Amino acid sequence: MTVASAEGSSRGPGADELTGFGDWLAERVAARESQLVLGLDPDPARLWPSAIRRAEANGTVAAPPATRAARAVAAHCALAIEATGEHCVAVKLQVACFERLGAPGWSVLAETAGRAREHGLLVIADAKRGDIHVTAAAYAQAFLGETPTPFGPVPGLGVDAMTVNPLLGRDSLEPFTTAARAHGRGLFVLVRTSNPGADDVQERGLVDGGSVSDRLAALVGEIGAAGTGQSGLSDIGAVVGATAPDRLHALREQMPHAPFLLPGVGAQGGRIEELAPAFVPGPAGALIAASRGIVAAHEQTGGDPAAAAAREAGRLRALAWRVAA
Repeated sequence: MTVASAEGSSRGPGADELTGFGDWLAERVAARESQLVLGLDPDPARLWPSAIRRAEANGTVAAPPATRAARAVAAHCALAIEATGEHCVAVKLQVACFERLGAPGWSVLAETAGRAREHGLLVIADAKRGDIHVTAAAYAQAFLGETPTPFGPVPGLGVDAMTVNPLLGRDSLEPFTTAARAHGRGLFVLVRTSNPGADDVQERGLVDGGSVSDRLAALVGEIGAAGTGQSGLSDIGAVVGATAPDRLHALREQMPHAPFLLPGVGAQGGRIEELAPAFVPGPAGALIAASRGIVAAHEQTGGDPAAAAAREAGRLRALAWRVAA
């Protein structure tokens, strides 16, 4: 299957020659010499001051609170992308942080995705959706494809990839996989997350051996096999926390072709220097997501937020590239 070029996609010339999301990811990582993903988790109470000024200058002072907050979030995300985009290969949009603002928030989510594409960045929706049958298909249409109606198709967000929750089982992933492959997009399946409570469930032992995260890894490997491209990377990836580097060897063995999305660097304590096993398939074998560590860098260093974010993004990019070499 060739990669589809949906309207608004960040895919560029030559994308139709690639065989799937894994190949497209490998091409973009090589072209930008970066595995860094800018995480955008906008908190309306902690926006860059310049974002609020920009939003208010555009005439939102008399608007309802949700609209004013959404416009400030849009300005904040735009400024962060402008400051750090040259150092990144993708953005990861934390969907809940936009959805909580209602309809204006969803509109800004789409606007921010478009802004990222303008800077040549892949767009990952951190939605962690998980359900079965009709509901899973609806989620997939909303993020990866389009919804057929008697009045014509309604385009979805059209992100390049999204995070999904596999705990309902294999059938909960099938609608997402089908939609992703139909549109040349990818998935990142939760396997071993970065939060401290991950051990409560994901590292529990199973009666037939291994842990829950091991079983999820095996599932990702099985489903992803059919979507492995010429680069050796699959269209089905895995979310593996950078805070659990001791698990990388075993999980990589079970998912040899899956691109890893590694959250938890920076504020959560993950260290890029410990992530080399994730890059066994090559430079695009893993993406390193950093959110607060970049956007809130000025809180540690002082000075202009944009300048501090750019410096930290550049530092993380260079460090990741060395580790992956």
